[in-house]
Amino acid sequence: MHRVRLSFGGALLLLGACAQLPPVDTGTGTGAALSGCSTETASISFDFEGAPPSRCTIEGEREFSVLVSPEHAPPINPSPWYAFRYQANGSANVVVHLRYLAAKHRYRPKWQSKTHMKVLDASLRDDGRTATLVLPPGEAVVSGQELIGAKEYSALMMRLDRSAAVTRETLGRSHGGRPIEALRIGKQTAPRLVILLGRQHPPEVSGAIAMEHFLETLVALADAGKFDAQDLQIMAVPLLNPDGVARGHWRANLGGEDLNRDWGTFAQPETRAVAQWLDRLPAQVRPVAMVDFHSTARNLFYVQGDEASADQERFLARWLGGNEHLIAGYPFAIERRNANPGTGTAKNWFHATHGIPAYTYEVGDETDRQAIAQAASALATSLVDALPLSGLR
Repeated sequence: MHRVRLSFGGALLLLGACAQLPPVDTGTGTGAALSGCSTETASISFDFEGAPPSRCTIEGEREFSVLVSPEHAPPINPSPWYAFRYQANGSANVVVHLRYLAAKHRYRPKWQSKTHMKVLDASLRDDGRTATLVLPPGEAVVSGQELIGAKEYSALMMRLDRSAAVTRETLGRSHGGRPIEALRIGKQTAPRLVILLGRQHPPEVSGAIAMEHFLETLVALADAGKFDAQDLQIMAVPLLNPDGVARGHWRANLGGEDLNRDWGTFAQPETRAVAQWLDRLPAQVRPVAMVDFHSTARNLFYVQGDEASADQERFLARWLGGNEHLIAGYPFAIERRNANPGTGTAKNWFHATHGIPAYTYEVGDETDRQAIAQAASALATSLVDALPLSGLR
Protein backbone atom coordinates (compact mmCIF):
# COMPACT_ATOMS: atom_id res chain seq x y z
CA MET A 1 0.00 0.00 0.00
CA HIS A 2 1.29 3.48 -0.87
CA ARG A 3 0.73 6.10 1.78
CA VAL A 4 1.37 9.82 1.98
CA ARG A 5 2.44 11.59 5.13
CA LEU A 6 0.20 14.51 5.95
CA SER A 7 1.34 16.94 8.63
CA PHE A 8 -2.29 18.07 8.61
CA GLY A 9 -3.76 15.92 11.38
CA GLY A 10 -0.56 13.86 11.60
CA ALA A 11 -2.31 11.35 9.38
CA LEU A 12 -1.20 8.55 7.14
CA LEU A 13 -4.16 8.43 4.79
CA LEU A 14 -4.95 6.69 1.57
CA LEU A 15 -8.57 7.11 0.52
CA GLY A 16 -10.47 3.86 0.68
CA ALA A 17 -7.99 2.37 3.15
CA CYS A 18 -7.53 2.46 6.91
CA ALA A 19 -4.67 4.18 8.73
CA GLN A 20 -3.48 4.89 12.24
CA LEU A 21 -4.45 8.34 13.52
CA PRO A 22 -4.13 10.27 16.77
CA PRO A 23 -7.26 11.20 18.74
CA VAL A 24 -9.44 14.00 17.41
CA ASP A 25 -9.05 17.39 19.08
CA THR A 26 -12.31 18.04 20.91
CA GLY A 27 -11.88 21.80 21.39
CA THR A 28 -14.91 23.60 20.00
CA GLY A 29 -13.44 26.86 18.78
CA THR A 30 -16.73 27.62 17.06
CA GLY A 31 -18.14 30.41 19.16
CA ALA A 32 -21.59 28.92 18.54
CA ALA A 33 -24.03 27.10 20.79
CA LEU A 34 -23.64 23.34 20.56
CA SER A 35 -26.48 21.08 19.54
CA GLY A 36 -27.14 17.37 19.28
CA CYS A 37 -29.50 14.63 20.28
CA SER A 38 -29.33 11.36 22.21
CA THR A 39 -31.21 8.21 23.18
CA GLU A 40 -30.45 5.67 25.92
CA THR A 41 -27.87 3.90 23.77
CA ALA A 42 -26.63 6.43 21.19
CA SER A 43 -25.93 10.13 20.70
CA ILE A 44 -24.99 12.69 18.05
CA SER A 45 -23.02 15.84 18.95
CA PHE A 46 -21.25 18.76 17.33
CA ASP A 47 -18.66 19.55 20.00
CA PHE A 48 -15.42 20.12 18.08
CA GLU A 49 -13.78 22.59 15.73
CA GLY A 50 -15.05 22.22 12.18
CA ALA A 51 -18.49 20.91 13.18
CA PRO A 52 -21.42 23.18 12.34
CA PRO A 53 -24.13 23.34 15.04
CA SER A 54 -26.52 21.36 12.87
CA ARG A 55 -30.07 20.37 13.71
CA CYS A 56 -30.32 16.73 14.79
CA THR A 57 -33.54 14.72 15.16
CA ILE A 58 -34.18 11.26 16.60
CA GLU A 59 -35.71 8.76 14.18
CA GLY A 60 -35.32 5.70 16.42
CA GLU A 61 -33.25 4.31 19.28
CA ARG A 62 -30.19 4.07 16.99
CA GLU A 63 -31.33 6.15 14.05
CA PHE A 64 -30.89 9.91 13.57
CA SER A 65 -31.23 12.64 10.96
CA VAL A 66 -28.81 15.56 10.61
CA LEU A 67 -29.89 18.64 8.65
CA VAL A 68 -27.04 19.88 6.44
CA SER A 69 -27.77 23.52 5.69
CA PRO A 70 -25.75 26.53 4.46
CA GLU A 71 -24.71 29.42 6.66
CA HIS A 72 -26.31 31.83 4.21
CA ALA A 73 -28.57 31.60 1.19
CA PRO A 74 -28.40 31.18 -1.64
CA PRO A 75 -25.04 29.39 -1.55
CA ILE A 76 -22.67 29.87 -4.49
CA ASN A 77 -21.45 26.55 -5.91
CA PRO A 78 -22.76 24.57 -2.91
CA SER A 79 -20.16 22.84 -0.76
CA PRO A 80 -22.46 20.97 1.65
CA TRP A 81 -20.19 20.43 4.63
CA TYR A 82 -21.09 18.20 7.55
CA ALA A 83 -19.25 16.96 10.63
CA PHE A 84 -20.52 15.25 13.76
CA ARG A 85 -19.45 12.97 16.55
CA TYR A 86 -21.46 9.90 17.48
CA GLN A 87 -21.30 7.48 20.38
CA ALA A 88 -23.16 4.18 20.50
CA ASN A 89 -23.15 1.52 23.20
CA GLY A 90 -23.85 -2.12 22.43
CA SER A 91 -23.16 -4.10 19.28
CA ALA A 92 -25.74 -2.79 16.79
CA ASN A 93 -24.96 -0.33 14.02
CA VAL A 94 -26.13 3.29 14.03
CA VAL A 95 -27.99 4.82 11.08
CA VAL A 96 -27.58 8.52 10.29
CA HIS A 97 -29.46 10.27 7.48
CA LEU A 98 -27.85 13.43 6.11
CA ARG A 99 -30.72 15.58 4.85
CA TYR A 100 -29.53 18.42 2.62
CA LEU A 101 -31.10 21.86 2.36
CA ALA A 102 -30.29 23.78 -0.85
CA ALA A 103 -27.77 21.17 -2.01
CA LYS A 104 -27.07 17.55 -2.81
CA HIS A 105 -24.60 15.09 -1.30
CA ARG A 106 -21.07 15.89 -2.48
CA TYR A 107 -18.38 14.67 -0.08
CA ARG A 108 -17.79 11.01 0.71
CA PRO A 109 -17.93 10.53 4.51
CA LYS A 110 -14.56 10.37 6.30
CA TRP A 111 -14.87 8.24 9.46
CA GLN A 112 -12.31 8.73 12.23
CA SER A 113 -12.08 6.93 15.55
CA LYS A 114 -9.33 7.46 18.12
CA THR A 115 -7.09 5.04 16.22
CA HIS A 116 -8.30 4.72 12.63
CA MET A 117 -9.65 6.61 9.63
CA LYS A 118 -11.49 5.29 6.60
CA VAL A 119 -13.79 6.45 3.83
CA LEU A 120 -17.40 5.28 3.95
CA ASP A 121 -20.03 4.73 1.31
CA ALA A 122 -23.42 6.42 1.54
CA SER A 123 -26.76 5.31 0.16
CA LEU A 124 -28.40 8.17 -1.76
CA ARG A 125 -32.04 8.90 -2.46
CA ASP A 126 -34.27 11.92 -3.14
CA ASP A 127 -32.03 12.81 -6.08
CA GLY A 128 -29.01 13.04 -3.78
CA ARG A 129 -30.72 15.21 -1.18
CA THR A 130 -30.65 12.42 1.41
CA ALA A 131 -27.55 10.32 2.18
CA THR A 132 -27.82 7.42 4.61
CA LEU A 133 -24.77 6.24 6.56
CA VAL A 134 -24.56 2.94 8.44
CA LEU A 135 -22.01 3.39 11.22
CA PRO A 136 -20.36 0.78 13.47
CA PRO A 137 -20.92 0.94 17.24
CA GLY A 138 -18.47 2.81 19.41
CA GLU A 139 -17.32 6.42 19.19
CA ALA A 140 -16.08 8.27 16.09
CA VAL A 141 -16.24 11.49 14.11
CA VAL A 142 -17.76 11.63 10.65
CA SER A 143 -17.04 14.57 8.34
CA GLY A 144 -17.29 15.48 4.68
CA GLN A 145 -13.50 15.69 4.33
CA GLU A 146 -10.48 15.32 6.59
CA LEU A 147 -10.62 17.74 9.53
CA ILE A 148 -7.85 20.27 9.01
CA GLY A 149 -8.14 23.27 11.30
CA ALA A 150 -6.20 25.84 13.29
CA LYS A 151 -4.13 23.27 15.20
CA GLU A 152 -2.96 21.58 12.00
CA TYR A 153 -2.16 24.89 10.28
CA SER A 154 -0.20 26.07 13.29
CA ALA A 155 1.88 22.90 13.20
CA LEU A 156 2.53 23.36 9.48
CA MET A 157 3.58 26.98 9.90
CA MET A 158 5.90 26.15 12.80
CA ARG A 159 7.51 23.30 10.89
CA LEU A 160 8.16 25.35 7.74
CA ASP A 161 9.33 28.33 9.80
CA ARG A 162 12.32 26.27 10.94
CA SER A 163 13.88 26.97 7.56
CA ALA A 164 16.34 29.86 7.39
CA ALA A 165 14.63 30.89 4.14
CA VAL A 166 11.23 31.34 5.83
CA THR A 167 9.75 34.12 7.94
CA ARG A 168 6.31 34.10 9.51
CA GLU A 169 4.05 37.07 10.05
CA THR A 170 0.47 38.01 10.88
CA LEU A 171 -1.22 40.12 8.20
CA GLY A 172 -4.36 40.91 10.18
CA ARG A 173 -7.31 39.44 12.06
CA SER A 174 -10.51 37.75 10.96
CA HIS A 175 -14.03 38.82 11.95
CA GLY A 176 -13.70 36.51 14.95
CA GLY A 177 -10.26 37.81 15.92
CA ARG A 178 -8.31 34.84 14.58
CA PRO A 179 -4.93 35.64 13.01
CA ILE A 180 -4.47 35.75 9.23
CA GLU A 181 -0.99 34.27 9.08
CA ALA A 182 1.46 34.19 6.22
CA LEU A 183 4.78 32.60 5.39
CA ARG A 184 7.40 34.35 3.30
CA ILE A 185 9.96 32.22 1.47
CA GLY A 186 12.88 34.39 0.39
CA LYS A 187 14.00 37.91 1.23
CA GLN A 188 11.57 40.76 1.89
CA THR A 189 13.42 42.92 -0.65
CA ALA A 190 13.44 40.32 -3.45
CA PRO A 191 11.92 42.09 -6.49
CA ARG A 192 9.82 39.19 -7.83
CA LEU A 193 6.83 38.16 -5.71
CA VAL A 194 4.53 35.15 -6.00
CA ILE A 195 1.33 35.12 -3.93
CA LEU A 196 -0.25 31.82 -2.83
CA LEU A 197 -3.71 31.74 -1.22
CA GLY A 198 -5.52 28.86 0.47
CA ARG A 199 -8.73 27.87 2.18
CA GLN A 200 -10.99 30.73 1.16
CA HIS A 201 -13.72 28.07 1.15
CA PRO A 202 -13.66 25.90 4.30
CA PRO A 203 -14.68 22.46 2.93
CA GLU A 204 -12.13 22.52 0.10
CA VAL A 205 -9.67 20.27 1.89
CA SER A 206 -8.09 18.55 -1.10
CA GLY A 207 -6.82 21.96 -2.21
CA ALA A 208 -5.42 22.50 1.28
CA ILE A 209 -3.52 19.21 1.07
CA ALA A 210 -2.08 20.27 -2.30
CA MET A 211 -0.99 23.61 -0.87
CA GLU A 212 0.77 21.92 2.05
CA HIS A 213 2.97 19.84 -0.26
CA PHE A 214 3.42 22.76 -2.66
CA LEU A 215 4.83 24.85 0.19
CA GLU A 216 6.99 22.03 1.52
CA THR A 217 8.61 21.68 -1.89
CA LEU A 218 9.19 25.41 -2.32
CA VAL A 219 10.86 25.59 1.09
CA ALA A 220 13.04 22.59 0.24
CA LEU A 221 14.04 24.26 -3.04
CA ALA A 222 14.95 27.44 -1.18
CA ASP A 223 16.97 25.50 1.39
CA ALA A 224 18.83 23.74 -1.42
CA GLY A 225 19.58 27.01 -3.19
CA LYS A 226 17.46 26.07 -6.20
CA PHE A 227 16.16 29.60 -6.54
CA ASP A 228 17.70 32.94 -5.67
CA ALA A 229 16.07 34.18 -2.45
CA GLN A 230 17.52 37.63 -3.17
CA ASP A 231 15.55 37.76 -6.45
CA LEU A 232 12.38 35.77 -5.71
CA GLN A 233 10.07 35.75 -2.71
CA ILE A 234 6.88 33.76 -2.17
CA MET A 235 4.18 34.93 0.22
CA ALA A 236 1.69 32.21 1.19
CA VAL A 237 -1.53 32.57 3.19
CA PRO A 238 -2.63 28.95 3.77
CA LEU A 239 -5.72 29.70 5.92
CA LEU A 240 -7.51 32.83 4.71
CA ASN A 241 -10.89 31.95 6.26
CA PRO A 242 -10.12 30.69 9.79
CA ASP A 243 -13.57 31.52 11.18
CA GLY A 244 -15.37 29.61 8.44
CA VAL A 245 -13.14 26.58 8.95
CA ALA A 246 -13.66 26.61 12.73
CA ARG A 247 -17.44 26.98 12.44
CA GLY A 248 -17.95 24.42 9.68
CA HIS A 249 -19.20 26.86 7.04
CA TRP A 250 -19.86 25.85 3.45
CA ARG A 251 -18.45 28.96 1.77
CA ALA A 252 -18.65 32.11 3.92
CA ASN A 253 -16.60 33.84 6.55
CA LEU A 254 -18.08 34.97 9.86
CA GLY A 255 -19.41 38.06 8.09
CA GLY A 256 -21.59 35.82 5.94
CA GLU A 257 -19.65 36.62 2.76
CA ASP A 258 -17.86 34.45 0.22
CA LEU A 259 -14.29 35.72 0.42
CA ASN A 260 -13.67 34.77 -3.20
CA ARG A 261 -16.26 37.36 -4.22
CA ASP A 262 -14.74 40.16 -2.11
CA TRP A 263 -11.52 40.92 -4.01
CA GLY A 264 -11.56 44.54 -5.16
CA THR A 265 -14.27 45.48 -2.68
CA PHE A 266 -12.29 44.33 0.37
CA ALA A 267 -15.28 44.69 2.67
CA GLN A 268 -14.07 41.71 4.70
CA PRO A 269 -11.10 41.88 7.07
CA GLU A 270 -9.53 38.69 5.69
CA THR A 271 -9.15 39.87 2.08
CA ARG A 272 -8.45 43.41 3.26
CA ALA A 273 -5.48 42.15 5.29
CA VAL A 274 -3.88 40.76 2.12
CA ALA A 275 -4.65 43.91 0.11
CA GLN A 276 -3.16 46.17 2.77
CA TRP A 277 -0.04 44.01 2.93
CA LEU A 278 0.33 44.37 -0.85
CA ASP A 279 -0.04 48.14 -0.52
CA ARG A 280 2.90 48.19 1.92
CA LEU A 281 5.31 46.41 -0.41
CA PRO A 282 8.65 48.12 -1.05
CA ALA A 283 8.68 50.02 -4.33
CA GLN A 284 11.03 47.58 -6.04
CA VAL A 285 8.84 44.52 -5.29
CA ARG A 286 6.37 43.53 -8.00
CA PRO A 287 3.97 40.56 -8.06
CA VAL A 288 4.68 38.23 -10.98
CA ALA A 289 2.13 35.43 -10.37
CA MET A 290 -0.72 34.38 -8.06
CA VAL A 291 -2.07 30.89 -7.39
CA ASP A 292 -5.29 30.32 -5.39
CA PHE A 293 -5.85 26.76 -4.10
CA HIS A 294 -9.40 25.31 -4.19
CA SER A 295 -11.32 22.04 -4.65
CA THR A 296 -13.98 20.94 -7.10
CA ALA A 297 -15.22 17.77 -8.78
CA ARG A 298 -11.99 17.20 -10.77
CA ASN A 299 -8.42 18.39 -11.13
CA LEU A 300 -8.14 21.56 -13.20
CA PHE A 301 -6.61 25.00 -13.49
CA TYR A 302 -8.64 28.09 -14.30
CA VAL A 303 -6.37 30.43 -16.25
CA GLN A 304 -6.71 33.62 -18.28
CA GLY A 305 -8.62 33.45 -21.55
CA ASP A 306 -8.37 35.81 -24.52
CA GLU A 307 -7.22 38.56 -22.17
CA ALA A 308 -3.84 36.87 -21.60
CA SER A 309 -0.82 38.73 -22.96
CA ALA A 310 1.89 37.05 -25.01
CA ASP A 311 4.15 36.88 -21.95
CA GLN A 312 1.36 35.33 -19.91
CA GLU A 313 0.78 32.74 -22.64
CA ARG A 314 4.46 31.84 -22.53
CA PHE A 315 4.26 31.38 -18.76
CA LEU A 316 1.25 29.08 -19.14
CA ALA A 317 3.08 27.01 -21.76
CA ARG A 318 6.21 26.76 -19.60
CA TRP A 319 4.37 25.75 -16.42
CA LEU A 320 1.28 23.74 -17.34
CA GLY A 321 0.96 23.38 -21.10
CA GLY A 322 1.36 19.81 -22.34
CA ASN A 323 1.65 18.39 -18.81
CA GLU A 324 -2.02 17.52 -18.34
CA HIS A 325 -1.35 13.77 -18.37
CA LEU A 326 2.31 13.57 -17.36
CA ILE A 327 1.89 13.28 -13.57
CA ALA A 328 0.99 9.71 -12.60
CA GLY A 329 -2.47 9.50 -11.08
CA TYR A 330 -3.10 13.22 -11.50
CA PRO A 331 -4.52 14.18 -14.89
CA PHE A 332 -5.73 17.76 -14.97
CA ALA A 333 -7.51 20.11 -17.34
CA ILE A 334 -6.71 23.72 -18.24
CA GLU A 335 -9.79 25.90 -18.60
CA ARG A 336 -9.55 29.42 -19.94
CA ARG A 337 -11.86 31.94 -18.33
CA ASN A 338 -11.79 35.66 -19.00
CA ALA A 339 -12.18 38.01 -16.07
CA ASN A 340 -15.80 38.85 -15.41
CA PRO A 341 -15.87 42.41 -14.02
CA GLY A 342 -17.61 42.62 -10.68
CA THR A 343 -17.28 38.95 -9.67
CA GLY A 344 -14.62 39.74 -7.07
CA THR A 345 -12.56 36.55 -7.40
CA ALA A 346 -8.88 36.53 -6.48
CA LYS A 347 -8.01 35.27 -9.96
CA ASN A 348 -9.72 38.17 -11.70
CA TRP A 349 -8.57 40.87 -9.30
CA PHE A 350 -4.88 39.94 -9.31
CA HIS A 351 -4.84 39.74 -13.10
CA ALA A 352 -6.69 43.01 -13.61
CA THR A 353 -4.77 44.92 -10.93
CA HIS A 354 -1.25 43.63 -11.41
CA GLY A 355 -1.27 42.33 -14.99
CA ILE A 356 0.08 38.94 -13.92
CA PRO A 357 -0.83 35.29 -14.47
CA ALA A 358 -3.44 34.54 -11.80
CA TYR A 359 -4.64 30.94 -11.64
CA THR A 360 -7.11 28.93 -9.61
CA TYR A 361 -5.58 25.55 -8.71
CA GLU A 362 -8.59 23.23 -8.33
CA VAL A 363 -8.11 19.74 -6.87
CA GLY A 364 -10.71 16.99 -7.19
CA ASP A 365 -12.70 16.35 -4.02
CA GLU A 366 -11.85 12.65 -3.99
CA THR A 367 -8.52 12.68 -5.83
CA ASP A 368 -6.09 10.17 -4.32
CA ARG A 369 -4.13 11.98 -1.62
CA GLN A 370 -0.83 10.39 -2.65
CA ALA A 371 -1.36 11.70 -6.18
CA ILE A 372 -2.23 15.17 -4.84
CA ALA A 373 1.04 15.28 -2.91
CA GLN A 374 3.17 14.07 -5.82
CA ALA A 375 1.51 16.46 -8.27
CA ALA A 376 1.84 19.44 -5.94
CA SER A 377 5.54 18.77 -5.47
CA ALA A 378 6.13 18.45 -9.21
CA LEU A 379 4.10 21.58 -9.99
CA ALA A 380 5.87 23.63 -7.33
CA THR A 381 9.25 22.63 -8.77
CA SER A 382 8.28 23.53 -12.31
CA LEU A 383 6.69 26.82 -11.22
CA VAL A 384 10.03 28.27 -10.17
CA ASP A 385 11.55 27.76 -13.62
CA ALA A 386 8.42 29.00 -15.39
CA LEU A 387 8.09 32.27 -13.49
CA PRO A 388 8.13 35.44 -15.57
CA LEU A 389 10.39 38.42 -15.03
CA SER A 390 9.41 41.24 -12.70
CA GLY A 391 6.98 43.78 -14.10
CA LEU A 392 5.21 41.34 -16.47
CA ARG A 393 2.42 42.95 -18.48
